[in-house]
Amino acid sequence: MKTLIRNGRLIDPRSRMDAVGDLLVVDGRIAEAGGRIEAAADETLDAAGLVVAPGFIDMHVHLRDPGQTRKETIASGARAAARGGFASVCAMPNTSPANDAPEVTAYILRTAAANGVHVFPIAALTRNLAGAEPVDFAALRAAGAIAFSDDGRCVQDPEVMRRIMDAAARLDVLVIDHCEDAALFGKGVINDGPVSRRLDLPGIPAAAESTVVARDIGLAEATGGRVHIAHLSTRESARLVGEAKRRGLPVTAEATPHHLLLSDEEAALGGPNFKMNPPLRSKDDVFAVIEAVRRGDVDVFATDHAPHTEAEKSAGFVQAPFGVVGLETAVSLLLDRLVRPGLISLFQFVDMWSARPAEILRLSGKGRLAPGADADLTLLDLDRPVTVDAAGFASLGRNTPFNGWALRGAPVMTIVGGRPVFSDISC
Repeated sequence: MKTLIRNGRLIDPRSRMDAVGDLLVVDGRIAEAGGRIEAAADETLDAAGLVVAPGFIDMHVHLRDPGQTRKETIASGARAAARGGFASVCAMPNTSPANDAPEVTAYILRTAAANGVHVFPIAALTRNLAGAEPVDFAALRAAGAIAFSDDGRCVQDPEVMRRIMDAAARLDVLVIDHCEDAALFGKGVINDGPVSRRLDLPGIPAAAESTVVARDIGLAEATGGRVHIAHLSTRESARLVGEAKRRGLPVTAEATPHHLLLSDEEAALGGPNFKMNPPLRSKDDVFAVIEAVRRGDVDVFATDHAPHTEAEKSAGFVQAPFGVVGLETAVSLLLDRLVRPGLISLFQFVDMWSARPAEILRLSGKGRLAPGADADLTLLDLDRPVTVDAAGFASLGRNTPFNGWALRGAPVMTIVGGRPVFSDISC
């Protein structure tokens, strides 16, 4: 099977390519990229006016399957990912049962196989996410786990975390770190500060995140284990990650659209769909995280896609669960609010959604437009107008803080292994 994509703006961060040209896909892999390609093809797509990028990768999603399929299924999450421009997603382990055993990892891979988008399982760090007994990292990696995290919970015991980081260093596996000091977090529901005090709501101090970021950067230095800081949200966390990078430590980080575009002021007005963990922070923290992105201290964007039912999110700000969905909004949000005003370049944007996550996760064949690479592609229309409409989501979750936002720029085709899994253009 040969597909020829003509006249697209090809952006490949690893080869530094940003030029209009053609791309030839043969049997699910890229055969040629760049320039004018003269080849017979079974299908031809005119991509004039569109960006052709390596398939986007979301390192941080919650698909809720097994055990919580009223919120999301692997199938519905894969559809949402494809519509959002994602060829690959990484599924967090806080399911029921937790992904702490090879059998659960195998179930996720088996269930995902029929759904087009690549779903890479992230396994737990500790048994049942309880923070006490480390999992069998080697067995889970052999079963297909791509990284390890207790996301949604943080390992509180420093000695347990040291053992985890030692194992990560020995086996060369990635630890994805939800940084949260439970004692400082307490019963908080919103960022601690003037807004929480005005609303008389229990606050979550920024230090609840940054103290654990500091601890685990120190453990990465002591052990040599690779640590990836999830959903970075505070000025101090950004400073610590930047300092670690300048010292050459094995530390990477991600930021979400909601932490880049919203603050606790919006949370005060918006209700439970603005409740997430970590919480929306102060405007000063938002500015600092954006600056960390611009400097390159934040490596990747990620959605932390966390669907909940309408009934759960209707319980009020204190009782509603933490979390918002993001797979179908993230690309347009950041194109419109970061790329369009010139805060970051389109080249950096593509890098942070494709090449960098592929490198961090060590996904061979992904994140590149080069001969031999997997033909996972994301096509973007930078001028496509979009209005966020939660009612039309493919995800079972509707809990977005961005409903009704008018944006410009959108994914219009997602290709996985040479096969379109989502298209909003005419071939």
